[in-house]
Amino acid sequence: MRSIWNGAISFGLVSIPIKLVNATESRSVSFRQIHAEDGGRIRYKKVCELDGAEVSQAEIGKAYEDADGTMIPITDEDLAALPLPTAKTIEIVAFVPASEIDPLQMDAAYYLSANGVPAAKPYTLLREALKRSDKVAVAKYALRGRERLGMLRVVDDVIAMHGLLWPDEIRAPEGVAPETQVTVREAELDLADALMATLGEVDISSLHDDYREAVEEMIAAKAEGGAGLAPAEPAAAGGGQVIDLMAALESSVRAAKEARGEPAAAAEVTELGSRRKAAASSPKETGAKKSTARTAAKKTAATAQPRKSTAKTAATPASKTPAKSTAKSTAKSTTKKQTATKKQPPKKATPRKRSA
Repeated sequence: MRSIWNGAISFGLVSIPIKLVNATESRSVSFRQIHAEDGGRIRYKKVCELDGAEVSQAEIGKAYEDADGTMIPITDEDLAALPLPTAKTIEIVAFVPASEIDPLQMDAAYYLSANGVPAAKPYTLLREALKRSDKVAVAKYALRGRERLGMLRVVDDVIAMHGLLWPDEIRAPEGVAPETQVTVREAELDLADALMATLGEVDISSLHDDYREAVEEMIAAKAEGGAGLAPAEPAAAGGGQVIDLMAALESSVRAAKEARGEPAAAAEVTELGSRRKAAASSPKETGAKKSTARTAAKKTAATAQPRKSTAKTAATPASKTPAKSTAKSTAKSTTKKQTATKKQPPKKATPRKRSA
């Protein structure tokens, strides 16, 4: 592989000559712009906007555009005069656990190759030290005219370096999280766990770009004089609102199992249904618990009201109740009880059987 940068790793007082090699490559299919009428290639010319003349590469310089649009010329001599100690050096500044590196900072990846036989021993020393420490090295280096941040780690038997964005280049996720506060139920988490377990793990090396393969097939068909491929069916529209989250999770678990040749058992389907019912019967939001407590308090208050009215009736003064009506009602009830007692016939005594 062709190197793109030559320099050295500064490991304390140890200097390790290395070559920088790209560790990744783009496999996407690129297209050219053409004149649709006759197929002629479209090319761009670099033209000065002041006199309209075409400018060669040798005549092009650098400038910084100020806020008001003023161009401030910057020469190569100006840049060369700036202090840049990492111009030809990857300077290791610290060793930290890999977990301290935020994946958001990850940028381009490179392989570091030992440059020459004398570099093999210190190169191997740094590689084995990184392996044993189970840490990564944080370093500064300069590439393409600017200082950058990097992370060194071991890949197989090679030291790899990932370019890192500077911490102030990472945006804070403000206004990205959902504004509405919702509560996720345990049954929904159980179904999500089941879906994750069903999807399982995958060998990353087995994944491939289906779209790129389709583009290559289409190009091959047109190159042979064909009309290309048949139009593909439109993909299902995404981004719609999920009406029933539990039902969607259940369907996802079944579909994942069927895709892997593992149809869901009847007992499992029943269990998913019971989880769904349990989630539907539980309060959907935290506020529902508060409303339930309020309803219970209202019922308790309603039950206590008749007791208050009874107490008020008992406490009513005797002067408000007519004495004659009370005496008449008491006499009538006594007469009715006596009449009912006279009408009942006397019970006959049952004769006892004599023993033989």
